[in-house]
Amino acid sequence: MFRKKHTHNCQDNDMRDEKIKELETAIGPLSGRSLQYCSHACLARYLEARNWNVDKAKKMLEESLKWRSTFKPEEIRWHEVANEGETGKVFRANFHDRSGRPVLILRPGKQNTTSAENQIRHLVYLIENAILNLPNGVEQMSWLIDFTGWSLNANVPIRTARECANVLQNHYPERLSIAFLYSPPRIFEAFWKVVKYFLDAKTFQKVKFVYPNKKDSVELMRSFFDVDNLPAEFGGHAKMQYDHEEFSRMMAQDDVKTASLWGFDDKLSHLCSTNGHSSADMVTEPIPLAPPAS
Repeated sequence: MFRKKHTHNCQDNDMRDEKIKELETAIGPLSGRSLQYCSHACLARYLEARNWNVDKAKKMLEESLKWRSTFKPEEIRWHEVANEGETGKVFRANFHDRSGRPVLILRPGKQNTTSAENQIRHLVYLIENAILNLPNGVEQMSWLIDFTGWSLNANVPIRTARECANVLQNHYPERLSIAFLYSPPRIFEAFWKVVKYFLDAKTFQKVKFVYPNKKDSVELMRSFFDVDNLPAEFGGHAKMQYDHEEFSRMMAQDDVKTASLWGFDDKLSHLCSTNGHSSADMVTEPIPLAPPAS
């Protein structure tokens, strides 16, 4: 099916500010977490996702606020989803892309569970964690997807894939910069033919297939990543390692940061004890999951 790429945007700063104020007025008074969530940058992302149509952005944002009030992504803690991450099927890398965006590495061939609900909570947790660790001035993240060991038998069910796509594009608009699917096997095409129809036009344009024998696709990926940072599984020079214990320590530290950000300081002692680490045990620097560029 032909997908039309939308080119409408809002380039003029005064017009952008006017649209943001218009959306702010349309949403009405907010309080608590909803007020904290709906920053000007947040409103701009929802407007961008809906081509700066205030009515459509309002509807989208209201649906996200409703979803957040029930799903409560900011309350998910690592100890609740840690078993999903035991194989390193999704984790935040210790390197950034060339624009300073954090990177999530997804390895669907490492799938280790069957609960769709828990798989989605795990992904949402890591999206929230990537947002928590955005550098100043950076609004988006990049995804790298490694298909080593992937098969249809071990694949995420279509329903789960659809729900993950819905969560990403409907409740985290304009958070994804690009997603590189590296050297997927031929049998993935059948799965993709179904999944791609769950993606809106903007998200679809951000998904790029990379094949080692196709120079243009490799050059596109390398325009986003330094090959010295890029793991060998993606054609780079670095070694990708995932240590679940060390990653868990890093997530425990980030859980404290999340609690502080959202005003859950009264739960800090519970967080630390439940994760099995005291504040003194928590690392103060990210644990390398791939060696940095020299």
